[in-house]
Amino acid sequence: MSTATASHHLSPAFPGRAPWGTAGKLRAWQQGAMEKYVQTQPRDFLAVATPGAGKTTFALTLASWLLHHHVVQQVTVVAPTEHLKKQWAEAAARIGIKLDPEYSAGPLSREYHGVAVTYAGVGVRPMLHRNRSEQRKTLVILDEIHHAGDSKSWGEACLEAFEPATRRLALTGTPFRSDTNPIPFVTYEEGNDGIRRSAADYTYGYGSALRDHVVRPVIFLSYSGNMRWRTKAGDEIAARLGEPMTKDAVSQAWRTALDPRGDWMPNVLRAADQRLTEVRKSIPDAGALVIATDQDSARAYAKLIREITGHKATVVLSDDTGASKRIDEFSGNEDRWMVAVRMVSEGVDVPRLAVGVYATTISTPLFFAQAVGRFVRSRRRGETASVFLPTIPMLLGFANEMEVERDHVLDRPKKDGEEEDPYAESEKEMDEANKQQDEDTGEQDMLPFEALESDAVFDRVMYNGAEFGMQAHPGSEEEQDYLGIPGLLEPDQVQLLLQKRQARQIAHSRRKPDAEADLLELPAERRPVVSHKELLELRKQLNTMVSAYVHQSGKPHGVIHTELRRVCGGPPSAEATAGQIRERIKKVQEWATRMR
Repeated sequence: MSTATASHHLSPAFPGRAPWGTAGKLRAWQQGAMEKYVQTQPRDFLAVATPGAGKTTFALTLASWLLHHHVVQQVTVVAPTEHLKKQWAEAAARIGIKLDPEYSAGPLSREYHGVAVTYAGVGVRPMLHRNRSEQRKTLVILDEIHHAGDSKSWGEACLEAFEPATRRLALTGTPFRSDTNPIPFVTYEEGNDGIRRSAADYTYGYGSALRDHVVRPVIFLSYSGNMRWRTKAGDEIAARLGEPMTKDAVSQAWRTALDPRGDWMPNVLRAADQRLTEVRKSIPDAGALVIATDQDSARAYAKLIREITGHKATVVLSDDTGASKRIDEFSGNEDRWMVAVRMVSEGVDVPRLAVGVYATTISTPLFFAQAVGRFVRSRRRGETASVFLPTIPMLLGFANEMEVERDHVLDRPKKDGEEEDPYAESEKEMDEANKQQDEDTGEQDMLPFEALESDAVFDRVMYNGAEFGMQAHPGSEEEQDYLGIPGLLEPDQVQLLLQKRQARQIAHSRRKPDAEADLLELPAERRPVVSHKELLELRKQLNTMVSAYVHQSGKPHGVIHTELRRVCGGPPSAEATAGQIRERIKKVQEWATRMR
């Protein structure tokens, strides 16, 4: 058995040195994780590495080392999907490890070093895999281990099947889950607050990978617009994406935006295609992906793409053999667009994907991170990824927290009257996100509303935790300014360019007569997108500040509110935006400080 070699596609620009007497190079984090493993020789090891960082290369290098040193005699890889199972077998073959991705039962042919199976497959026959683990010293690689917590049966099956394994390597890019199901073979440590959190043996987060140029930085382009829909009761409701509204209204406005019959989706797809054209000037084979909620939407989006671009889109509808083949073909050709239902959100490796449209209503941080992970795999320095989003407070929050590392939390203490933790989305939604089948369930016929019409407005660009841009109409010069950012730039150049584009947009708007301003002419940082609850909190904070100033100044409440409106501008506080309320809070604090 030859010693391990790193994946052939790694660029020499990546940090690393030749490990374990091999010809190839590992990235610095893979080298660090290998050294830690070899020093400690643990039975269980959890490696958390951001999507696109190279978890597969690390795992297979380690598998090769363990086989070579006779620590183990065979390898079992457990993956979430059929496609990933095959992807693992192909990657292993490249470094001399033969895995059978078609294994179902019985003795394994002597030509193989092990098998690649799915969590669902283990769930069906746990004793088969337990017997295999008992007969020969086995390394089990549990890819995207959080899936073992998806259902009680999968978790129990994994525990039963791999409890006798000699070594277990757990991998994940997103260690947090939206529920509190414990994940098998993961250690949980209790913090000072009494809450148990998952403890990784080695962590390589998105922030670190970004600094090492291992992943691409992501530019998020968010689109607002007016939505109109009819409820089950027959009421017609109109709202603007990004404005504070109840949870139900947000959900219905969001679905209205994603309706292929409205104007929002065609405008966003057109903008994304223009962005793709710009990116392809420096990355000629760059591809784009729409992540859709269901089959009907996926087909309708593909039809829109054909009408907009004149080119056919690859459509991937379910996790079957044909879908796997279509993903492989798209990965290897230079076609522009792919439309997929859920399954491409995790682990599927199409490194040329550089532009994405998040056209699903799944709103868990886990799914969002997995989805964005499809676009961040870097092949050369300076590449950027662009992801188009609806202006939904929760999604914008996830986008701004891309670099925050999270652990899986088992305990969720709740104070009286306190709302659910924002990351504790319902199990039902997680089940939806992780479903492998995507048949028409008939749920669409039971929706409590009917989408009537939608339009799109370019809203803002989010990059590196900062927000840029004023609102602009689709097709306008202002929108083109942001869509035309070069596809090959260093991270600090992206930031500088966005600042320049915003300054130009502000200067241009000042030269226009006020009568022509049909959109809110404020830069993004001055019009924060907040939830209904956050807006109520801001109003409460303003009223508290004004009350305190009443005692200090002796002036009545009404006089102070009127004065704040005169100085800061805008409507009464009941109708004011979050940005306007924040400005008034700042102003009244300034007055109070002056009086001391």
